[in-house]
Amino acid sequence: MNIIICGAGRVGFTIAKILSEQGHSITVIDQSSEDIQKIDESLDVKSIVGKATYPSILEKANASDADMIIAVTRNDEINMLICQIAFSIFNVQKKIARIRSQDYLNPKFTKVYNKENLPIDVIISPEIEIAKSLQRKLEAPGALDNVQFANNKIRLLEILINENCSIKETKLNELTKKFPRLNANIMGVIREEKFFILKKNDIMLKGDKAYVIIDAAQMKDTLVAFGHNEKISNKILIIGGGNIGFNLAKNLEESFDSMRVKIIEKNKERSELIASELNNTIVINGDALDEEVLMEANIDEVQTVLALTNDDEDNLMVSILVEKFAKDQSDIIEKRTMALINKPNYSLLQSSLKIDDFIDPRMNTVSSILKHIHKGTIENAYSILNGEYEIIEAEIIETSELINKELKNSNLPDEIRVGAILRDEDVIIPRSDFVFKKEDVVVLLAKKDFLNIVENMFRISSI
Repeated sequence: MNIIICGAGRVGFTIAKILSEQGHSITVIDQSSEDIQKIDESLDVKSIVGKATYPSILEKANASDADMIIAVTRNDEINMLICQIAFSIFNVQKKIARIRSQDYLNPKFTKVYNKENLPIDVIISPEIEIAKSLQRKLEAPGALDNVQFANNKIRLLEILINENCSIKETKLNELTKKFPRLNANIMGVIREEKFFILKKNDIMLKGDKAYVIIDAAQMKDTLVAFGHNEKISNKILIIGGGNIGFNLAKNLEESFDSMRVKIIEKNKERSELIASELNNTIVINGDALDEEVLMEANIDEVQTVLALTNDDEDNLMVSILVEKFAKDQSDIIEKRTMALINKPNYSLLQSSLKIDDFIDPRMNTVSSILKHIHKGTIENAYSILNGEYEIIEAEIIETSELINKELKNSNLPDEIRVGAILRDEDVIIPRSDFVFKKEDVVVLLAKKDFLNIVENMFRISSI
């Protein structure tokens, strides 16, 4: 596809890199000659210095031949205007915009986003996406990530293999005998910063991050099988009442009646605003680096702390302080800490600082955008290792070459692996004699170089 990306910041750069490596024709536009120079030096894409809101610049980018435009500049209004001009003048069919302002995202005003008004097909709100991601992590204690597929009938879990995992160093084909009722499929692991697709005679090792596709109804059983017996936290402390912290608290209020949520927010006006918008969440105005404020929030009783301010260093320091208020060593182990980190180099500190999870807002946004790139019946996508691999959900339509074929005769390359199928209401972990049928929803793993094969398998005809 011909894709124009407006904005060459961290998100724009990452999307350009992933999509160009997938074989798409990419053009990047940005006002910053410095950011464009980085693009030129690092990526095999076309780049233009200029304002993407200028029709002449979009014309220079061959917008009339573009299949899609992705507006990820730092300004909401500019992203909106880019989509408007791209559609009105150049008739670009698919338009994706990153929009941060909560007012623009108010459900009351969604009717403005249509062909007659503001022709934006997909709105990506990083803060809302991150809040949803954090909620999913809280719903699956013990998992590093928890992603919904197939109307929430199928889940993808990312699970750390630690010393408590009884199935480490066990061959995959022996796990079926050990857990005959478990509807799960281990797709692969990240080991020493590389992803490995595991075969039936392979084993998992301590320190691996395993990607497991499961029947959503068996999430707790799956985590227990992997040695994770953690309970869902019902005492949550959020540091930072910005859009991420606020949206997370709001989601938790709606989803968990028994969960007690507190927010520490430094800004007085913001504290008052979010307190008026939330029903059951306690909002404390103060600095979370002040030990007295943490004591007021009953930090010693809190089970999970989420540091979600705009300051990476504050998030790291608060996460470290949590350990000081633990009652004993077992309390330290049971407390869960998550920190929002914008600077990628800080991820190297995770193990030494004993922080359970680092949240990368860039990759959250990138994953949200990538799921809308694929054509046709591909409904959902999740990126692994900066787009090296993707977990994809797609429906089999009547023109698909897979219909009535057994899995073993489907000629899938080793770099593509089927994880689970939703047929009607049943979740199926397929064996080699499984036969595909029309309207099956398939969740599969694919290496980036083979995504075109995935698209062809599902007989795509439009964006």
